[in-house]
Amino acid sequence: MRTNYVSALDKKSREYFVYLPAGYRAQSDKKWPVLMFLHGNGERGNGQDELDYVLKHGPLYEAWIQKRDLPFIIISPQLHMLGMEKVPYIANRSRAEIPQRLAQGVPKRPTRFDTPELMRAGKNITDLSDVSPLLPMGWEQVEIDLLSILGAVHKTYATDKRRTYISGISYGGFGTWYMASKHPTLFAAAVPVVGWGHPSLMAPIAKAKLPVWAFAGGRDSAVSKAFFYAGINQLESYKASDVRFTVHEDMGHDAWTRVYAGQDVYDWLLLQRR
Repeated sequence: MRTNYVSALDKKSREYFVYLPAGYRAQSDKKWPVLMFLHGNGERGNGQDELDYVLKHGPLYEAWIQKRDLPFIIISPQLHMLGMEKVPYIANRSRAEIPQRLAQGVPKRPTRFDTPELMRAGKNITDLSDVSPLLPMGWEQVEIDLLSILGAVHKTYATDKRRTYISGISYGGFGTWYMASKHPTLFAAAVPVVGWGHPSLMAPIAKAKLPVWAFAGGRDSAVSKAFFYAGINQLESYKASDVRFTVHEDMGHDAWTRVYAGQDVYDWLLLQRR
């Protein structure tokens, strides 16, 4: 379902998706875990007629389009354009790319990104002191909106606040690290996918003992796996309680397709509580 809100960023009316899992209405006494999903750069939009672009990837795609029984209340907001309208893969996108929920059955999953590069070990980048911790004009710009949306969902629906999770892909992976660092006690776990975390963000995550499972694509030419290690090693150096890092060496930037199509990440999330 679509839910209205007014963005603190530009004072304009927008919408976000809330997915209620199977059995939500029938089990009135149950408290449900919440999963906030932050999309990638290509799914930005006006939060109105462009909101459907956020259906393309992630847990909402799995639950709504592929009709999987995922036992989460899923929140999927849409990031403002913030001057990105002319980025070619945004400017040239088509509504035909938006997946449709079928009355019967499910659509065929899209083909994976072409990854002609050979798999290589590569080198770790250990010093990120001269590297910005975030990509430009990302989810940090709507931090207040995300907190407001999360609060509204907790107030409106039967949620289990002890099991509130955040995950995102690419730009949303960077946003996941950011929100986990700025508000670590709000979440029970964070799953950043193909978006690395800067070492400067790690101390609050470790202090709050927030479990993290990060994913990278070994053939990713957009967000290289080489940038992941400095932050994750920094997180481990703080004696963080649960740090996982998985590199899908054979996958490109769309490693998220395998991550969210699988079951292990959801099972792991459900084990985590504040």
